[in-house]
Amino acid sequence: MPSLILSLARGAAASPFKRPGRPDAVLPAGRTTRPAGAVAPGPLAAYRRICGFSDSGALPVTYPHVLAFPLAMRLMTRRSFPLPVTGLVHTWIEITAHRTLHATDALELTVYAAELTPHRRGTEVTVVTEARLSGELVWESRSGYLSRHATRPGTPEPTAAAPAGESATLPAVAEWRLPADLGRRYGAASGDRNPIHLYPLTARLFGFPRAIAHGMWTVARCLAEAPRPDLIHTVRADFRAPVLLPGTVTYASDGTGFQLREGGNADGRVHLTGTATPRTDR
Repeated sequence: MPSLILSLARGAAASPFKRPGRPDAVLPAGRTTRPAGAVAPGPLAAYRRICGFSDSGALPVTYPHVLAFPLAMRLMTRRSFPLPVTGLVHTWIEITAHRTLHATDALELTVYAAELTPHRRGTEVTVVTEARLSGELVWESRSGYLSRHATRPGTPEPTAAAPAGESATLPAVAEWRLPADLGRRYGAASGDRNPIHLYPLTARLFGFPRAIAHGMWTVARCLAEAPRPDLIHTVRADFRAPVLLPGTVTYASDGTGFQLREGGNADGRVHLTGTATPRTDR
């Protein structure tokens, strides 16, 4: 935790001096790694509670992303990283879990930046996370993070696979009331204390009227509703619109596709769309 706080402080101090959108911008070479280590039971229990996962013994399919967050921060707060870390918005994630992981697994973690992509609202970076167990790749993800800045007219959206059912209205399953302190509570469990999630004042500094929920909380909370979260094989989720805190959202699903919509309105704004497919080797 002290090293994570130091990374966040260093990144916040360096952010005003970075100029995203430069045509000659390059990503830092190399990878950040963490040797195999045990999962701390306290933070894992807090994460399960805030996201709605049961204590089944299986590691939540999103949790390796949380374990690797300090590595991602170390990468994105480097002087050579071209985007300011403060205000970065998580836009999408793809996860492949090659097996069910458990809290007792000592995972080796690796994070690296794969590419920079022009976006109509700024510049997006793709960050890859890999988890290995005794050298075997057991979990991997790709995430997009958007740095918002002025762009030239006509800058296209990045090309990416859209989740199934994105244009359909899925059947509502539950309505969730989200408290104002959700971002601070999830930040305490995950270590992600990006100021856009914490308080209205810090969120307004980056163009949001109030604090917004973490994208990874929204997808984790949806995946926790799956009949067997421990058997999820692949996930694709797109964070379509911020969830303002406090607020009410509707969770909708048809068994494979899922959505998080503005609460109380079937035609309301869609915050999150995604798909989750189970493994067949049960």
